[in-house]
Formats: sequence, structure tokens, C-alpha cells
Amino acid sequence: MNPSIELCPNKVVQYLQKPAKDFRRADIIRFVVENDIKMINFMYPAADNRLKTLNFVINSEEYLESILTFGERVDGSSLFPFIEAGNSDLYVIPRYRTAFVDPFAEVPTLTMLASFFNKDGEPLESSPEYTLRKACDEFKRVTGLEFHAMGELEYYVIAPDNGLFPATDQRGYHESAPYAKHNDFRQKCMEYIAQAGGQIKYGHNEVGNFTLDGKVYEQNEIEFLPVPATEAADQLMVAKWIIRNLAAIMGFDVTFAPKITTGKAGSGLHIHFKLMNGDQNVMTAEGRLSDEARKAIAGILEMSPAITAFGNKVPTSYFRLVPHQEAPTNICWGDRNRSVLVRVPLGWTGKADMCMQANPLEADSILPQPQKQTAELRSADCSADVYQLIAGMVVAARHGFEMPDALKKAEEMYVAVNIHNDENKQKLASLKTLPDSCVASADALEANRAVFEKAGIFSPQMIDGILTALRNQNDANMRDEANASQEKMLEIVRRFWHCG
Repeated sequence: MNPSIELCPNKVVQYLQKPAKDFRRADIIRFVVENDIKMINFMYPAADNRLKTLNFVINSEEYLESILTFGERVDGSSLFPFIEAGNSDLYVIPRYRTAFVDPFAEVPTLTMLASFFNKDGEPLESSPEYTLRKACDEFKRVTGLEFHAMGELEYYVIAPDNGLFPATDQRGYHESAPYAKHNDFRQKCMEYIAQAGGQIKYGHNEVGNFTLDGKVYEQNEIEFLPVPATEAADQLMVAKWIIRNLAAIMGFDVTFAPKITTGKAGSGLHIHFKLMNGDQNVMTAEGRLSDEARKAIAGILEMSPAITAFGNKVPTSYFRLVPHQEAPTNICWGDRNRSVLVRVPLGWTGKADMCMQANPLEADSILPQPQKQTAELRSADCSADVYQLIAGMVVAARHGFEMPDALKKAEEMYVAVNIHNDENKQKLASLKTLPDSCVASADALEANRAVFEKAGIFSPQMIDGILTALRNQNDANMRDEANASQEKMLEIVRRFWHCG
């Protein structure tokens, strides 16, 4: 018996008795045949950052083997604006390691994420998923390390107010029932996400909650465990799809929008990362943050204005990035500090045995210290293309290793306490700030596009498409206009309610 297999919620892993990364075509066929699976779904992200679905009825084992091997062709021009209709065919090929049983399908269905290939059978250079793969491969080639990541997925659940046990406005952090209304919904989402292969760390209520026009608005968060960066992006895509589907079934509205009204907490997509050398986390050395971690942080900070082009794609993204809202505005980093752009959270680096102190009977059951140290980029939100966002972070971290003055830059951008405290006025004035609009974000990306195009990671066509989409938002003055008019603010919010 392998406890890692037996405890895995993914039904395919349990049945095949092997980890998902080891799935082969024969394994998928065996699972389909022996579990009476009737349909296969391929899912893949498009330019709007949503998963698209292609359904297959399994006519025969020969047909099943054919689609698993050769995939199918799709109209790329309907998925990505950079693909011309006159030469638009793409192949979609499933990635077996992503297989899961669809929890919503009435007909027994096995779903897999798929990758895009061009007419010559080569990976599509401008595919977001392939861009992330290229970024990770180049990072390892240059640094010898692997880039692992995980996301904090924040969202609001909106449902009718029953008037019972009202929550305290903007005090929802880790609230329990009956004051928290949607814990059961979040737990069911977590169950389905785990069954789909998501490596979940925990879930909880977040700060934001309020009542308006007879409805309760309650902010929730599901946080994941660090995994290789390509898997982290896949998991976030599937998780958003599951949350929305379950909300639709249960009659709730759900929004991942970065800002939904004034004076209330916005929703971010914080991305943690750690650097791995084999099984060893190299974020710390001798009880302090390692030079490798500092170089990566310096690179991410240096490129952070451009990274907003991948992680903050709608005007309301910049309604969230304002001072005093636990969202970053200045380009700096610090320890355990939620006012900075890159935060280094607690990492279990102390020597005290906390478990023994809480549980005296465990004095003889000491485990090795966990290697949990990460660093967290706090600017992004769910308007992001998660593949582009994490790829942008990987490229920027690699850039940090290539900067000769990376450690000096990291020291200059470090702040010890809340950046908005009076004692930090002089430091605050010396720091650069994030863009304040999609238009400004496009300018930042254009100024640094060579960094992201280096080594062929981001294709020029992808960068051009991002720049065009951002500038088409025409939002250079939109934040000021919205601040001056509540009606204008709500109109813009409604327009981007279901972004990402």
C-alpha cells in the first residue's frame, strides 16, 4: 500500500495506482474501458483566459487510441487573435498527467488539458502554456534550478441575504459559520479541485464581506501547494472552472474580479514561488534568505511593471492597486509585510519544536524541519493569463540571476516595516511605482519586451497581441474618473465582472 496513492483524491490516480506524472496512453485506455467512461473532454485556454472544451464520444477502442495519440484539429483564429483565419488550423493533443473524472458530467466523462501544435506538428510558439514550458526550461538551463509556484485564488460569492447572523463588515478573515455563509460551498469546490488533481494547501474566508441590496457578498480564498510552475498554472485554470460550474449549479454568483466596489477588499491572485535543486528548497541558507532567492526577487521587482501586462489585464485591476488596501503600489520587498510588492512569509526556519509545546506527548516524534520557504508576488489578480503571468515571473527571476548587481538592487528595494508608515516617507519617495492603468502597463512591457523575448520565450506575436489588447482598454484616466463617480465605478466593475 502506498499512502500517497491511497490518500490522493484523484480517482484516476487511485484506480491506476500510480502518480499522475507517470500516466501513459495505455493507462488512460485501461481506465476508460474498465470504468465505463463514455466521453472524453479536451480542455485548453484561449486568449480570454478561460478554458474551452471539445467533447468526444468514445465510438471504439481504436477511436479512443486515435484521439489520445493524434488529438484533433481546431480553429485557432477563434481562440487567439494573433492567428489569421486563412491559416488557422491547430492541433490539440492531450496531456495524460492532467486526466480527471469530470465531476459535473451526467455522462461518465474523463477530461484532460491539451496543448496546441502547429501544422508541422511543432508546439505553437505563441501558446501561453508552451510559453511557460519554455520559460521553465530556460530557467533551469541558466540557473540549474527548478521554479515551483502556487497561487492564492480569491473570489467573492454572492447570494441572497437571509438576515441571520450578519457578518462584521470587512472582518471576514477566517470567519466560521454561521457568520460565514458559504463555507460548505468552498469545501465542495476544494473537494472537486482535489479530485481534478489540484494540490490544495487550505481554504478559508477572506477579509471582504458586506451586504448590499439584499445580497451577501462574501470573499473566500483557496490556496495551493507549491508544484512545478507548469502544473501550478494548470491547477489554477481548472480550479476557476470548477468554482464557476459549482456556483452555477447551486444558484450562486461568483466573481474573481479584482475590485467590485469602493471601500471593500479587492481580490488578488498572489503567486508564491520557490527555487528547487532536486528535492532541496534553496530559498534559505544558514537561517537567512539565500542569495539565489534575493537574485530572483531582484529580477522580479525590476520587471514588475511589465509583469502587470500579464497579471493585471483589465482596468479594474488598477482600482485595486492603490495605497492602504493590502495591495502593492510601490516596487519593494520585505519580510512578513503585506504592504510590499514581494513578501517573504514565515517559512518554518526557527529551531523551536512548536508541535511538542502544543502537544507534550509528542516529545519523541520529532520530524525534520519542513522546506516551506517561499516568496510571494502580490500584484496580480484573476484577470491574468496565469500561464503568461507565471512565465513572466520565471523570465524575470532568470533575469535577476543575469543582473550583475542583483544583490545590491535587492538590498536597495528592501523595506523592514509597513512602507506607508511615517518613518518610511523618505524611502517611499525613492521607490518606483507600479503602472496605474492597462495603457501604462503596456508601455512598461514594450520598454522591456526584449527581456521576455530573449531565448524565444515570449514570441513577438504574443507581445504584440498583449500590447494591443491593453491599449484598447483606453483607460489612462479611468481610475480617476471612477474615483470621482460611484456610478461610473460600478458601471466599469459590471463590465469586467467575469474577467479571466
